[in-house]
Amino acid sequence: MAFDINGKAALVTGANRGIGKAIAESLLQHGATKVYAAVRNLDSVQPLVATYGDRVVPIRFDLAQPETIAQAAHTATDVAIVVNNAGVLRKAAPLAEDAIAALQFEIDMNVFGLMRMAQAFAPVLKANGGGAFVQLNSVASLKSFADFATYSASKAAAYSITQALREVLGAQGTAVVSVHPGPIATDMAQDAGLAEIAEPPALVGEGIVTALKDGKFHLFPDSTAQQLGAAYASFAANVVEANLTEA
Repeated sequence: MAFDINGKAALVTGANRGIGKAIAESLLQHGATKVYAAVRNLDSVQPLVATYGDRVVPIRFDLAQPETIAQAAHTATDVAIVVNNAGVLRKAAPLAEDAIAALQFEIDMNVFGLMRMAQAFAPVLKANGGGAFVQLNSVASLKSFADFATYSASKAAAYSITQALREVLGAQGTAVVSVHPGPIATDMAQDAGLAEIAEPPALVGEGIVTALKDGKFHLFPDSTAQQLGAAYASFAANVVEANLTEA
């Protein structure tokens, strides 16, 4: 299901830095009329506002406070594209003392947060003609890494929910994109010790615009992700994106 951002209003969570900021900039550069920058600290969006003026509208948003998700949907009633970029990472191996606590936190933010976003914005997108819903997953949603086992598990669950959203939201005319970046140059990558192999966040923003125009469900934006995506392509096409209920 193809979607062109030109002339549309968008909302991007975590738009103040890293991947979220790059996504907001790509949407604006490709003709978005407005981007709601959904962030915890409204002042953190000022660099975007300084560049793009009133095309950037900061709104308060915190995955840890579900009421802010509902309020964002109540405020941004004109959006045609929602990008759920915000997420968390706790570096925890499965036998670590804090592994269960880390997983509980990541599930709440990365999975329940996704579900809350979809439930809040699905009616808005439907009312505005269908639009698009973009979820930032990760290569870790397809391949677990021992040092990031709990994060990988949360992203695998988010990817599973995203697949279901593709079907459910597709029925109302909403395009869905599942984004699977590898190491991207962000604070999260720095904290994870991946800075040396990280690639520019702009790859994700530009990749989303292209994936939407091409009607693609999966996006593997960087070289690490593309290597994994090439190996995964057959399964993605023949299982994940196939209608297995047909005889």
